[in-house]
Amino acid sequence: MCAAGMSPLAHIFRGTFVHSTWTCPMEVLRDHLLGVSDSGKIVFLEEASQQEKLAKEWSFKPCDIRELSRHEFFMPGLVDTHIHAPQYYFAGSHMDLQLLEWLTKYTFPTELKFKSNDFAEEVYTRVVRRTLKNGTTTACYFATIYTDSSLLLAEITDKFGQRAFVGKVSMDMNDTFPEYKETTEESIEETERFVSEMLQRNYPRVKPIVTPRFGLSCSERLMSELGKIAETHDLHIQSHISESLDEVKAVENLYPNYKNYTDVYDKNGLLTNKTVMAHGCYLSAEELDVFKERGASIAFCPNSNISLRSGFLDAVEVLDHEVKLGLGTDVAGGYSSSMLNAIRTAMMNSNVLLINEVNAKGLTIEEVFRLATLGGSQALGLDKDIGNFEVGKEFDALLINPKASDSPIDLFCGDLVGDVSGVT
Repeated sequence: MCAAGMSPLAHIFRGTFVHSTWTCPMEVLRDHLLGVSDSGKIVFLEEASQQEKLAKEWSFKPCDIRELSRHEFFMPGLVDTHIHAPQYYFAGSHMDLQLLEWLTKYTFPTELKFKSNDFAEEVYTRVVRRTLKNGTTTACYFATIYTDSSLLLAEITDKFGQRAFVGKVSMDMNDTFPEYKETTEESIEETERFVSEMLQRNYPRVKPIVTPRFGLSCSERLMSELGKIAETHDLHIQSHISESLDEVKAVENLYPNYKNYTDVYDKNGLLTNKTVMAHGCYLSAEELDVFKERGASIAFCPNSNISLRSGFLDAVEVLDHEVKLGLGTDVAGGYSSSMLNAIRTAMMNSNVLLINEVNAKGLTIEEVFRLATLGGSQALGLDKDIGNFEVGKEFDALLINPKASDSPIDLFCGDLVGDVSGVT
């Protein structure tokens, strides 16, 4: 029997750890020891042969160690860099239209319902619960134009312990569905109220994010004022860019005095090192250079890009331009709230570009794994806190057991953790 010790550690695990670094897209560390402090920080990750040395340093006994089974392993929590929480209400349906018509017929009428807090509470509770079940420990959420129900989404994510950015949507233009928009003054005032309330609540893991919907739904004045709010409070920013060709052309017509779509955001203070823009399928090399210079990120949403027939993001080109890149589900343009689906679809997206000889090389499964974990944390400015198992980061992790009851994975004799080449 193990007597109660005086170790300052909350957890000590021995087994296999799979994560990414910037030099290795997938590193498999077999028979390692990982220690977690009372504050949830990783204090060591070393080979199990160092147990005696570590035990002396950290005052733990062999019986304090939780040993993983041969088929179990830890991996970092998945990071969804772009998801619309209210659209979870119709996820998996309404795939018959392209982006702009889809927004008008399905999305705006659905988001209008979130004026009701009771309705919002049911949907938001389910989407947070579901994404956590899917292994998403960090999410970057769009809510709606309604401040109170957006605050409710933040409250729910905090209650469930999910790390999140939550954005009250800002939009003062919507000719195709005029019932769902704000006046410019309302949008500015309600964004300020949302940010103020979120900062007062000071949730440990849930933060506000300034959220202009996209260039077609925001006036120049609104975008400029949102940029100022983000700058004043040092906040993150999220929006959409170059998702579909029709959208890009419409933005060009609406804002003819700007060089391109990226310039619209940039000139209005919305492209910073705390910005994450979803999609980017049609960004030029010049625009990608601006993204790199500003330190802005792109959320790669392959399921949505394909499901709404918007286009294909050339992720290899984005990475070649040294632009920060993460993965997103983009529910409900993307029909699945699972980041594993985003990983699989990213591989299919890459393969399509290879088949059509757009690229000479594609993404590997290891590289896409990194996009879903460390890449996502970098895209959201969280890579100093989460994303892999580096000492000093929070232990934000998933315990994977392929032999668990009702597991969707069949293991065969000789299968070992780490034999993942080509597995999706």
